[in-house]
Amino acid sequence: MIEYLLLAPVLTGILCFLTKSKKQVETVSLTGSIATLILGLILVKNVYQNNVIISWTNALFADAFSAFIVLIVSIVGFVASIYSIGYMGHEFKHGIMDLRKLKIYYILFHIFMFTMLLVGVTNNLGLWIAIEMTTLVSALLMILHTKKSSVEAAWKYMIICTVGITFALFGTILTYYGAVKILGESGDALNWTSLIAVADQFDPTIMKLAFIFILIGYGTKAGLAPMHTWLPDAHSEAPTPVSALLSGVLLNCAMYGIIRFYTIATKSTGPAFTSNLLIIFGLLSIGIAVPFIILQEDYKRMLAYSSVEHMGIIALGIGFGGALGIFGAILHMFNHAMTKSLMFFGAGNILLKHETKEIDKVSGIMKSMPATGTMLLIGGLAITGSPPFGIFISEFTILSAGFFQGNIISSVLFLLFIIMIFAGFFYNLSKMIFGTPKPGIVPGEVSRWTLGAMVIVAVFVIVLGVYIPSFFYDMIMKVVAVIRVI
Repeated sequence: MIEYLLLAPVLTGILCFLTKSKKQVETVSLTGSIATLILGLILVKNVYQNNVIISWTNALFADAFSAFIVLIVSIVGFVASIYSIGYMGHEFKHGIMDLRKLKIYYILFHIFMFTMLLVGVTNNLGLWIAIEMTTLVSALLMILHTKKSSVEAAWKYMIICTVGITFALFGTILTYYGAVKILGESGDALNWTSLIAVADQFDPTIMKLAFIFILIGYGTKAGLAPMHTWLPDAHSEAPTPVSALLSGVLLNCAMYGIIRFYTIATKSTGPAFTSNLLIIFGLLSIGIAVPFIILQEDYKRMLAYSSVEHMGIIALGIGFGGALGIFGAILHMFNHAMTKSLMFFGAGNILLKHETKEIDKVSGIMKSMPATGTMLLIGGLAITGSPPFGIFISEFTILSAGFFQGNIISSVLFLLFIIMIFAGFFYNLSKMIFGTPKPGIVPGEVSRWTLGAMVIVAVFVIVLGVYIPSFFYDMIMKVVAVIRVI
């Protein structure tokens, strides 16, 4: 199943290259996304029943955590492909892009999906290669329109993330060095399944240094402060469906890498060292997001800084530890992916209608685009942690874990930061949603495709705030068992 799952987006990309018209490439893309979603769900089901699947001479594997990442990638990728038909179709209709660029977009879109799926199912330290592949492909998607601002954002993204990924390589080499002393110079010294079994025998000093490199390296890709500086530019300049993938999926893939190494390092060094580092970087990320969200003038950049905040919240949950903290962090990964996709989709509709990203130049969305405005209001309440939405549940769980584990100061700071972010974010959002539409804005939605995508993720946002299905709860608990060290 793992090979089929990886093959689906690659074949879709090849078929997109062979298409001859806009309708053909859209049909192939959507069909490929449906196939990837189905294969992803089948893999999740198999892992749910069998715990671990190993394939291709141990090079590929899927445990509960892998399956969880595959689930996020598959769902958001499917919904983003639906949204792309409306969004990119609008740009094609208005001459912003031609058929050649449209085909390039869909080819890169599905190759990007492949790289993110590969991150989740790689059974060795070659995870570094998979994450670097995501950087290269996503940078090409950012410069699709070849505007000066998007090219600058892509270069900034490439340079900063390449430096970061170099740090991650040092951490990977150090981890392998520690493993060789125990497992010998064999392929097993690279595999997660082998490393986790002997992690408590690693040299603590080596693993402390390795984890610092990993946290800085993959933390750069995850958008943790102060390594986050690429993120607002890249997320705001990328095409909107790509922004949803970057924020909702790619950042989670980088966080996945950090958590995998966290599990190994913690068994060697003890929980205090790794947890304290995650708490520090988590709080720093949330705190830095506060002024940039409150004073923001660009709504896509505001959403980007919100992603910095939420990656910090996930790091904080893992740092607080215990079953409660890890459960909250994993649930937050899924909630953030769905909610931020909803918000970026809404932002894309606004951009197509108003042709500006400036907050002060947009108003009356509820009147000019009632469906988009309603779902943006729901998404805005959800992303800021308001009840009764999914992010409220995961944030409350993480906050409870902080107090329960005795991290009183960190928990109080976390609470203060998210209150300030709620005030600033919703103040900016309300200026766009309510009021009178700007002169010249013709009432009406942009596309039924974009609305359909928003409705799908809105269902997840709403339902998970009031009800967590038993199978989904059990899945998260299996992930907690994989991650939890003590």
